[in-house]
Amino acid sequence: MPGTSFFSDYPAPPPPPHIDHPSNLGLGLNMGHTFPRYYGIATAPIFHPAQFKPVTQHHIPEAPGVSKPPPTRPHKKYHPEDANRFFGVNLEDYIGNIYSLCKDQYGCRFLQKKLEENSEQYLNIVFHEVIPHIVELMTDPFGNYLCQRLLEHCNEEHRNIFVKSVSPELISISLNMHGTRAVQKMIESCTNPHQIRLIVMALNMNVVTLVKDLNGNHVIQKCLNRLSPEHNQFIYNAVTKNCVEIATHRHGCCVFQRCIDYATDEQRKQLSRAVTSEALTLVQDPFGNYVIQYVLDLGEQRFADPLIRRFIGHICLLSVQKFSSNVMEKCISVAEPRTRKALIDELLNKERLEKLLRDSFGNYVVQTALDYANPTQRAQLVECIKPCLMSIRSTPHGKRIHNKLYQERARQQANSQREVGSVELSQFQGLMNFDSSSIDTMRYSI
Repeated sequence: MPGTSFFSDYPAPPPPPHIDHPSNLGLGLNMGHTFPRYYGIATAPIFHPAQFKPVTQHHIPEAPGVSKPPPTRPHKKYHPEDANRFFGVNLEDYIGNIYSLCKDQYGCRFLQKKLEENSEQYLNIVFHEVIPHIVELMTDPFGNYLCQRLLEHCNEEHRNIFVKSVSPELISISLNMHGTRAVQKMIESCTNPHQIRLIVMALNMNVVTLVKDLNGNHVIQKCLNRLSPEHNQFIYNAVTKNCVEIATHRHGCCVFQRCIDYATDEQRKQLSRAVTSEALTLVQDPFGNYVIQYVLDLGEQRFADPLIRRFIGHICLLSVQKFSSNVMEKCISVAEPRTRKALIDELLNKERLEKLLRDSFGNYVVQTALDYANPTQRAQLVECIKPCLMSIRSTPHGKRIHNKLYQERARQQANSQREVGSVELSQFQGLMNFDSSSIDTMRYSI
């Protein structure tokens, strides 16, 4: 009979427990049908058209506490006809539809190529259709490239309109991952004082927000790089006013260093005073300590000396901290002799020195002090360290100090022996070089 098999008289076994698992639903079949297996031989399945059903989306319950991953954007396959559909096409054919082309990958490339032809007619067509949507396009993944190319080819009149149109929304554009590139290109392109004034006014009240943002900080750095120090004064005012907030931020500390690089002498003094006043806070911060070190690396004692003196009285405390200990080493190495003496004097205390020797960070500060101390202070340091050597030589940190002093003592002994040997050798050479004429004179006198 149709619809039966050789084993149809045998009762069908129960369906396996995994037969309705969602992974089996991709066949588009009703998996309620089972395939009996007897004596190791599986019968061929017999399907009825009614068994074919469309695939339905089955809900799989989520595990408690596990968030559902965000939906992924479907990958768009490359079609050659997409790239070729603008081949041999005139720009005039798209008048009225330029805006939609700006947001299309190949349409945007088509418009950029037309702008590269340096045709004033093409420039006017694109500009006048794009400018009403310029804020949206500057943050578009494809449109921002057209905006950048437009800034390269437009004239001063167009650029004035461009800057005036985007200035009210300049902060939000700068914070966007695509918009920040377009804003940087706009800052590069602007040479007119009126355009620069509009940009400065738009950014003035939100410098801190931009500096601390992953995208916005590049806009501030572009201003420092391209605008004059006078036009950038609004940045220096905001940075000095919010010194701690900016210098202790991941992106802010980098911007602070760029401010120092591009500053005039007067602006550098302004920054140095702000850093010096907040030195104890910055030196202990993971990012702020880099700003301190950057000022010290300028190599100008008029900035470094007041800054280093802020740490006098706190050397031992700062030497045992991860970030500030690096700064203490640099302070000892670059300080003036009088200031360095004051820093090392704080270490000449047996109890505090023993704690530093045992500390994973403090022992490096002691080693630096031994390298840069004057002979008198160095001898005092060694005398303070000697009683602790036996107790710290077994520790990994104290072992470094012990080896350093041992090697130096061996070097001194070798030098002294070399000096004694050189003296004896010179005396021997003096005897060997005794003038023979003197001998003859002595012989004749006898």
